[in-house]
Amino acid sequence: MVEPVGNHYVVARPVYSENLFNEEHEKLHRYHKTFWDHLKLYFRCSPQRVKKIALGLFPIVSWLPVYRFREWILSDIISGINTGLVAVLQGLAFALLVNIPPGYGLYAAFFPVLVYFIFGTSRHISVGPFPVLSLMVGGAVVRLVPDDIAGNGTSTNISTINEERVMVAASVTFLSGVFQLLLGILQFGFIVIYLSQSLISGFTTAAAIHVVVSQLKFMLQLPVPGFNKPFGIVYTLERVFSQITETNIADLVTSLVVLVIVFVVKEMNDRYKAKLPTPIPIELLVTVLAALISHFVNFEEKFNVAVVGKLEEGFQAPVAPDVGVLQNCIGDSISIAIVGFAVAFSVAKVYSIKHDYPVDGNQELVAFGLGNIVGGSFKGFASSTALSRSGVQESTGGKTQIAGIVSAVIVLIVILGIGFLLAPLQKSVLASLALGNLKGMLMQFKEVGILWRKDKYDCVIWVVTFLAAVFLGLDIGLATAVAFQLLTVVIRSQIPSCAVLVNVGRSNIYRNRKDYTDIYEPEGVKIFRCSSPIFFANIEFFREKLITAVGFNPLRVLRKRNKALRKIRKMLKKGELQVTPKGLICMANHTHESDEELDNNRIEELDQPTSMTDLPIQIDWGADLPPGITVPRVDIHSIILDFSAVSFLDFSAMRVLQKTLKEFVRIDIDIYIAGAHEGFLDKLERCAFFDEEIKPSMFFLTIHDAVLHILLKKDIASSPKLKLTKEKGSSNDYIIIPSNGLRSRECTVRLLSPV
Repeated sequence: MVEPVGNHYVVARPVYSENLFNEEHEKLHRYHKTFWDHLKLYFRCSPQRVKKIALGLFPIVSWLPVYRFREWILSDIISGINTGLVAVLQGLAFALLVNIPPGYGLYAAFFPVLVYFIFGTSRHISVGPFPVLSLMVGGAVVRLVPDDIAGNGTSTNISTINEERVMVAASVTFLSGVFQLLLGILQFGFIVIYLSQSLISGFTTAAAIHVVVSQLKFMLQLPVPGFNKPFGIVYTLERVFSQITETNIADLVTSLVVLVIVFVVKEMNDRYKAKLPTPIPIELLVTVLAALISHFVNFEEKFNVAVVGKLEEGFQAPVAPDVGVLQNCIGDSISIAIVGFAVAFSVAKVYSIKHDYPVDGNQELVAFGLGNIVGGSFKGFASSTALSRSGVQESTGGKTQIAGIVSAVIVLIVILGIGFLLAPLQKSVLASLALGNLKGMLMQFKEVGILWRKDKYDCVIWVVTFLAAVFLGLDIGLATAVAFQLLTVVIRSQIPSCAVLVNVGRSNIYRNRKDYTDIYEPEGVKIFRCSSPIFFANIEFFREKLITAVGFNPLRVLRKRNKALRKIRKMLKKGELQVTPKGLICMANHTHESDEELDNNRIEELDQPTSMTDLPIQIDWGADLPPGITVPRVDIHSIILDFSAVSFLDFSAMRVLQKTLKEFVRIDIDIYIAGAHEGFLDKLERCAFFDEEIKPSMFFLTIHDAVLHILLKKDIASSPKLKLTKEKGSSNDYIIIPSNGLRSRECTVRLLSPV
C-alpha cells in the first residue's frame, strides 16, 4: 500500500525475497518464441503480409496518392530547380575526386535520384554524389588504373586510361550497390549502429582532408599521380611541394578567388538564412561567370589552364561490370556501401525527426543499393547524399521526393542539351567548388574539445578514426576505426564500474559510499554493485573488486581456517590443548610447524567447508585462538550483491561466480543478490547454479529488502527479548522496532527462513 503524504510517500509491504514474492503473486507463463518460430513468421504468406511487403518495398505507393498537389507542388518545383543546379555542379566537381572526366558525374546525379524516388523512404534528402564516397571510389580507380601507365601522355593514351577508369568506377559502384541490396533484403539495416557519431565525424573530417589534398593538383595544375596506399597523403603532398614551382598561376589565382567568394557568400547564407527567402545560389553564379570569362578571354590558349572540355551529349548504353575489377575491389565496395548508407541514413533520420515521419533503414539500403546498381550500369559512380545539397532541398521548401524528380530533370537538360556551355569551365573552379562544400566537415574539428570534456572515450575514438583515415587511407582507416571502437566497448565492459553502496538519508535509497556524507552502513554488511554485464572477460575483474571491497580473500581465509583446524586436532591428540569451560588452553610450549608439514600433500582438502563435528568444542574464529594459530579476522557477516545493472551472465562467468560465492559461504558469510532482472533466476536454475550451499532464497527484490531481512535476522539472533507483535490475519507478519536505527517508524516485516 502506498500513502502519499505531501511530497513524500509511505510504503507498507512485507520484506520480499524473490521466492516469497513469486509465491504471493502469481506469475503469468509466457511463451518465448524460438528461432524457428521467428523463421516461420518471417516466411509466412498471407494477403495482409503481401500487401505490407509491397507497401514497404514501394514506399511511393503510400505517399504519392495522398500528395497535396495544390499545397506542395510549387514548393517542390522551386526546391527541385535549386537542388538540380547544385547537383549539376557537384556532379562535375566530385567526378574529379573519382579521377574520371567530369561529365560522368552528371550520370551519378541523375539515375540514383530516379530509383530513390520509387524505393526511398526519406522525403527530404537529395540523392547523388558525395565527396567522401567519390574519394573512396577514386582510391580504387587509382589503385587499379594508376597514372604511370600513361606512357608519353598522348591523347590516345589519356582517352584509354579514362575509359578504363570509368569502367572501374562503374564496377565498384555496381558491386557496392549489390552489397547494399543484399544487406537490405537480409534486414541488416541495424549495421549503422556500429558506426558511432564520433566515428562518422572523425572519418568524414579525415575524408575532407583527403579531398583538400586531392584537389591541390587541379588548383595548381600539377601532374601529381594518385597514391591509394598507407601514407598516400604524405606521398601526394611530397609530390605537390616538389613541383610547386611549376604551378599554373592562372589556375591558382582563379581557385583562390572562387574559394573566397564561395566561403563568404555561404557564410552570409548561414548568418541571414532567416531573412533570405532562398539561399544565394553562389555555386551557380560563380560557375556561369567563370565559364563566360574563360570562354571570352580564352584562358585555355592564353594561360594553358585545364578545362572541362566537351561533355558527351545524351546517355551511353548500359554496360555489365568488369569481372576482373569486381574480384579486386570487394573490400572497397563493402566500405563504400557501409559509409554511403551510414551518412545517408544519418541525414535522413535528422529530417525525419524534424518533420515527424518514419524512415526504414532496411528499405533505405534497398533504395541506395538499386540506385548504385542502376547508376553503375550507366557508368556513374557511387551515390549517397551530400549534406549541403540536402540542406538546399529542405531549406528551399521541398516537401517530398517530387523535388528530387525536378532536380533530376534539371540534370537531364544539362546532359541532353546545354552541357556544351560548360566546356570552357576551368577544372580549378570545380576543385574550388568541391572544397567550398567542405566547410561543415572541416568545422568538425571543434568537436574534439567538446568530446574531451563530455566523454573521453568518444574523443579518443574521434582522434584515432581521424588519424587512421588520414594516414592509412579511407578503406583501411575505416576498418581500423571500427575495430578500435569495438575494442573500447570491450575495454569498458571488461573493466566495469564497481562500487560499495550505503544507505543515504535512512531511507530505502542506496548510493556510492564515496559520494555522500549522511550515510548509514549496517554493521557487518557490505553492499557491492557492478554496473555492467558479467561475462568471461570481466568475471576475474569482478572477483578482484569484490575481494577488495570486503577487505579479504575468502579462499585464503578458508584455507587458513582449515589449516588451523588440522593443527588443533593434532595438538588435542598430543594433549597439547585442553578443553575448558573458558575455551581451549595450551598445555605445552608452542613449536612452529611449517605449512608444508600441515598440508601433507592434501591441499585440495583446504578448499572444503570447515567441519568441527569431531571436535569437543565449536571454534569461535572471532575470539582469541591458541598460541601459534593465526587466522585472518572477518568483520562482516553478510554481503549483498546489487545485480540491477547486470543485464546478462554467461556460463563461464557463472561458474566463477558460483565458486566465489561458495568461498564466502564456507567462511560463514551470508550472500544475498538483489535487483536481478526477470529471467535471471530461471537461467541460473537451468544451468544448475544452485546446490546445498548456494540457494535461490538468497535472491531479493531490492537492496532494501535484503538489508531489512539481515537486520531482522541479526536482531532476533542477538536480542532474545525483542518484542514481536503478531498482526491479525497473518501468520508471518510482525510489527517490530529494531535497534539499529535505520527505520524511525514501525514497519511490517515478513520473517524469512535463513539462507
